[in-house]
Amino acid sequence: MRDVLRRMARANRPHMHQLTPQQARAAYEAGAGVLEIAKLALPRVEELQIPARDGALLAARLYAPQAQVQGVGEGEGPPLPVLLYLHGGGFTVGSIDTHDQLCRSLAHQAGCAVVSLDYRLAPEWQFPTASNDAWDALQWLAAQGAALGLDTTRIAVGGDSAGGTLAASSAILARDAGLPLALQLLIYPGTTAHQDTDSHETFAHGLLLEKEGIAWFFSQYVRNDADRSDWRFAPLLAPDVDGVAPAFICLAELDPLVDEGVAYADKLRMAGVAVDLEIYRGVTHEFIKMGRAIPEARQAQADAARALQAAFAAP
Repeated sequence: MRDVLRRMARANRPHMHQLTPQQARAAYEAGAGVLEIAKLALPRVEELQIPARDGALLAARLYAPQAQVQGVGEGEGPPLPVLLYLHGGGFTVGSIDTHDQLCRSLAHQAGCAVVSLDYRLAPEWQFPTASNDAWDALQWLAAQGAALGLDTTRIAVGGDSAGGTLAASSAILARDAGLPLALQLLIYPGTTAHQDTDSHETFAHGLLLEKEGIAWFFSQYVRNDADRSDWRFAPLLAPDVDGVAPAFICLAELDPLVDEGVAYADKLRMAGVAVDLEIYRGVTHEFIKMGRAIPEARQAQADAARALQAAFAAP
């Protein structure tokens, strides 16, 4: 991890908060795959469009570890359980392309389908659009997934960073709507209204995700203080989390977001929700997408896949 940080420092590229949102997106896209393991070939990768509540069509990508599934083609096999995946990027950058290899890895290792969503980004689309898009996609998957050969009785939701925030809020909305989920996979999720935990100060600089960058991301996304106090932005503020889906929470030790991830795990446990919490030592935010350079990234992907397998196998 130290070597990765040194190489990034030597490259001396501008920080995202010094760029326009459009420039930041291009920079993130350009660097997203640099430290990833080689792209896995999967027998089924399909582009989808998912309708949002306002009539917009959201791009999505379906990954599956088998080509023929029930209702699709010949040689039908059993329907696959499915993970709705929500990418990270501070609600401002990132796409299904930046998280392509991670989703391929999860589909391959967990033996499930993964649907990765291109929810709409800030500042063009501010809060609560991303949250609405994520929840709309989850409902659509539950209603329409069978036509894609998916087992809609076994659905999980997951994401990293801002995508973890969206996954956590979607899990609460699913509970409220009576939509049962097998798992919420939360990879270093944001959960607080204000970035004021000890870890935000301890790891404010020099460890990839910096204090100024976090402030810049959220300045694009939230419109006012009322948005920050909405539990869909800050799941720690949810009135209750009783009965939400069990959680696998993957955190990085050297991450401004680590304290709020632990706090959310505690909130879930206090409500009687089953939680598996793993804190990967010596690594920073975004580490799970650095499998070529960091063994912990490969370990975290394998652990997440095992959590999905176990959740989908549960009665």
